[in-house]
Amino acid sequence: MSAEPRINDRIRVPEVRLVGPSGEQVGIVPLAKALELAQEYDLDLVEVAANARPPVCKLMDYGKFKYESAMKAREARKNQAHTVIKEMKLRPKIDPHDYDTKKGHVVRFLKQGDKVKITIMFRGREQSRPELGYRLLQRLAEDVQDLGFVESNPKQDGRNMIMVLGPHKKKTEAMAEARQAQEARKASAKANPGRSQNPADADAEVDADTEAPAEA
Repeated sequence: MSAEPRINDRIRVPEVRLVGPSGEQVGIVPLAKALELAQEYDLDLVEVAANARPPVCKLMDYGKFKYESAMKAREARKNQAHTVIKEMKLRPKIDPHDYDTKKGHVVRFLKQGDKVKITIMFRGREQSRPELGYRLLQRLAEDVQDLGFVESNPKQDGRNMIMVLGPHKKKTEAMAEARQAQEARKASAKANPGRSQNPADADAEVDADTEAPAEA
């Protein structure tokens, strides 16, 4: 069954409750009168509530209405945010440089509005020292507390210990800010054509999805 509403001559009822072009209530009128008004306004008679008694019809430009509805649906799909969970793997005895590198990735993921699954991997005798992993996870959570929060507390999972961080910023907000920043960079590039791109800006444009989880 088609989801398209009936319009003009396809409407088969003796009378309708008519709504004018600006949303004003005209009242119950014979179908012939409603079609006559549609011709007079150079608009379509569109059945908007077929199950009402009598059916509700509105005078509108149906072609324009369909186009605007399609554009709104397209924009909604464009701005739709998909939940993404990134993963970062660390070792209990990670060295300071590697820790800073991994923390930097976590910071970037949270800024993008993504969740981050932190996995501490224990090997050999490390399995008898779970407190090392717990302290490391607590340290990381404190270091990024301005950007994210502990959504799932540390828990042991076989040889691993896992914690999930959630972003304070919603994905839609992060996407909007990223678009604004990109537009600002484009505007700056046009205003200063001879100026080279900041390496930090270039790094920020790299898609985090291309990065595979790394071990420390």
